[in-house]
Amino acid sequence: MTDRRLWSYKEIAAHIRVQPDTVRSYRKHGLLPPPDHVEGGKPYWYADTVRAWVAARPGSRGRRID
Repeated sequence: MTDRRLWSYKEIAAHIRVQPDTVRSYRKHGLLPPPDHVEGGKPYWYADTVRAWVAARPGSRGRRID
């Protein structure tokens, strides 16, 4: 089952337990995948895209993030 909800910086930040500005910095430095959707100039990612990115991040070895 795929999760097609769109997440903004705020939802991504809550998921990985950081501040939204940190997620913006990740994108600025090319550490975040390209947005799945842009609406009114604001980027959004599918929840599944974010979860896959979190799982592939260095240091995520076996660490469970809800």
